[in-house]
Amino acid sequence: MTGSALLSALAIGIGVGIVGRLVLPGPKAAPVWLTVALGVAAALLGSVTIRLIGVDANQALPRLLAQVGFAVPAVVLGVVTARRGAGDATRS
Repeated sequence: MTGSALLSALAIGIGVGIVGRLVLPGPKAAPVWLTVALGVAAALLGSVTIRLIGVDANQALPRLLAQVGFAVPAVVLGVVTARRGAGDATRS
């Protein structure tokens, strides 16, 4: 993996993590560090996946689309899961 892929995964992950936390409605049960970590990890997974399917490392657009495509669902699932877990804990 190239340095530009790592930097773009880091930037995309941080951006998606922060924006996802701000945009999703409802109580904020997931901490900011969790949404950012999920975004970065999923964006890295998107970079690895796009490389494994054979897309050239110099093609930035497919890599960015894969990073965003992996990061957005990961952040949404993380926030929704944390919200459900916090709701269950308050009922006990």
